[in-house]
Amino acid sequence: MTIAEQMAEFVVSASYESLSASTRLQLRIRILDSLGCAIGAFDADPVRGVRRFITDFSPDGRCSLVGGGRSAPDRAALLNGTLVRYLDFNDSYLAPDETCHPSDNIGAVVAAAELANADGATLLTALAVAYQVQCRLSDAAPVRPRGFDHTTLLAYSVSAGVSRALSLDMGSTANAIGISGTALNALRVTRTGTLSQWKGLAAPFAASAATQATLLAQRGITGPAEVFEGNKGFMQSVAGSFTIDWSREGLDRVERTILKRYNAEVHSQTAIEAALTLQQAHGFDASEIESVDVDVFDVAHRIIGGGEEGDKTLVFSKEDADHSLPYLIAVAFLDHDVLPAQFTQERIHCADVQALLCHVDVRPIAEYSQRFPREMPSRVTVKLTDGRVLTRALSDYPGFWTRPQTWDEAVAKFTMLAEPHVAAPVLTEIASAVFEIDHIAVAELTRLLRGLGNPAQAGVAEAA
Repeated sequence: MTIAEQMAEFVVSASYESLSASTRLQLRIRILDSLGCAIGAFDADPVRGVRRFITDFSPDGRCSLVGGGRSAPDRAALLNGTLVRYLDFNDSYLAPDETCHPSDNIGAVVAAAELANADGATLLTALAVAYQVQCRLSDAAPVRPRGFDHTTLLAYSVSAGVSRALSLDMGSTANAIGISGTALNALRVTRTGTLSQWKGLAAPFAASAATQATLLAQRGITGPAEVFEGNKGFMQSVAGSFTIDWSREGLDRVERTILKRYNAEVHSQTAIEAALTLQQAHGFDASEIESVDVDVFDVAHRIIGGGEEGDKTLVFSKEDADHSLPYLIAVAFLDHDVLPAQFTQERIHCADVQALLCHVDVRPIAEYSQRFPREMPSRVTVKLTDGRVLTRALSDYPGFWTRPQTWDEAVAKFTMLAEPHVAAPVLTEIASAVFEIDHIAVAELTRLLRGLGNPAQAGVAEAA
């Protein structure tokens, strides 16, 4: 069999019964975490732009839009994926040379499951498939070193997850993988230099296109069978040679994904935690800081520390700010947290944070790089104007895979992000539906999410 056929066999053979209890729990937590991110992004300008695009050109369809309305499945994947992704507060997976956001699959897989009138057990199985494919490709076939964006791998994971949600046969699934993988090879320039709003839309766009490719395959369109190993295929042109034995893969990779404690690029999480716990322990004010040294692993330095992906002291937008470790550390010391409020244009352009970020120096440490990605080591050293030098080092944080989030912690984050937009009783109903997703139809959950567009149900009328 071709590699695409081997992957397709893995997809169609995946079953809910093969998911462990811990895997099922972590999948439910990822859904709830993603919905919190989605509801928290309701008011973002790019989200509004995507919603206008959908309602202008495809206002009707069989799949629910979070926040109200329906559209075609690929358009639902686009909007709902944009909502999940925009805040950059959703989950991540760390591989030695690739970092991805596996929850980028959720908008597409939920739309496909709703389209197929699937039950929640099927949804969890399809999500487990998507997580496994994207994470294992990140391990074995990283594309960032060759100048491609990690969203390239969504072509395979979304087509796999959507195929499973639609219960496609092996041939159609292989065709979906072939079409999507051939068409969707994204450039890393999305995340280098001065960042644009495309940083938050690249993944939902890829997921939408992969959904469309899968629906074409469902209707008999064939794709390149040797998309991976063929002449000028993925291995030769993009990733290089690699081997994954899909016949031996499990469905538990979600348990190695991590959830963010702070609304910031994932490689910053331990550094922010170190900075805040250091400040709490010693009680100093940001105005007392003379300089800050942040020691990190090489990936963090390259992406958010001023390494190969650009100067991170030039911060003008939300997209720049959440990918700038100097900004994140500076705003953490000033505001004592890093949440969506730290990324408004007004906050980003304040003189205090713009001045302090220029006193933050980020350095890669060889020993830390050797420990990554099993750990996320960071050390923050602060020199104060009174001469004191204070240091705090961490190797993980609450939400890292070694300290997984509990359901109650997931509910707390979901509530914190969503409660400014939605009434508390509705949030409780959504959380309950996610917790019981194994035992209900996907349509029961999507009905609640679609109903958020009703001002009375969402609590907007009461707030007004």
